[in-house]
Amino acid sequence: MTYTLITANRNYSSWSLRPWLLMAALDIDFADRIEPFTRPSNHAEFRAFSPTGQVPVLIDDAAKDGPRTIWDSLAIALYLADRHDGVWPTEPAARAWAQSAACEMHGGFAALRNDCTMNVGVRVSPRPMSDALKADIARIAELWAEGLDRFGGPWLAGSAFTAADAFFAPVAFRVRTYGLDVGAAGADWVDKILAHSAMREWERQALAESWREAAHEADLAACGTITADYRTG
Repeated sequence: MTYTLITANRNYSSWSLRPWLLMAALDIDFADRIEPFTRPSNHAEFRAFSPTGQVPVLIDDAAKDGPRTIWDSLAIALYLADRHDGVWPTEPAARAWAQSAACEMHGGFAALRNDCTMNVGVRVSPRPMSDALKADIARIAELWAEGLDRFGGPWLAGSAFTAADAFFAPVAFRVRTYGLDVGAAGADWVDKILAHSAMREWERQALAESWREAAHEADLAACGTITADYRTG
C-alpha cells in the first residue's frame, strides 16, 4: 500500500475528515491510522510523525526518495491532485472555483470554527450567534449556492465529488449539529454529502469511538446546550 493517512478522533477532527473523505470518495487506497486526541494538546506526541505536531498527515511510502511526509489538509489535496484524477474538476472554470472555495475554507471562517466546534455525534441548541458567526454562515450559503448554480450540481463544483466538497464536509456536520440555516440549495447539498457512503462510514466510526477528551467536550458545552448525544462508545 502506497499511502498511510494519519488522522485523529472522528467526532472532533474536522481537519482530518477532509483528506480522509477525499481519498475514500475517490477510491484512493490508503492505510488508515488514528492517533486520538487524549489531552488539550497532543503536540509533543504528534511531533513523532508530524512536523507541526498536528494532524492530518499523509505518508507516501512509495516515494522514490524514501517515505515522504505531507502535512496539512490542503497540502495533502495538492499532493494527491498531482498523482490522481478527480481531486479537482477538469473544466477550467469549475476547477478555478473549486480551488478558490477550498482555499477560502482552509484559511477562513474562524467564527464558525470557534463557535460551532465539530462533534459528529451530538445535536446542540446554539447560544445566540455573534455577528461574525452570522457573517460566516451567510458567506457559506452564498458560496455553496453559487457553485451549485454555476456548475449544475449536485456537488459544489459540478456533477462529480471533488476536493471542494471534501473541504466543506466538516461544515455539513456542523450544519446538522447546530441546525444552521444555509439556504435551500445549501441544505440540499448537506443532505447529499451526509448520505455519501464515505461520510456515513466516518459517522459510524464517530458514534462508536470511546474517546472523550475533556477540553474538546468543554468547547462543545460552551457552544450551546446539548439536546441529543448519539455516541455509543
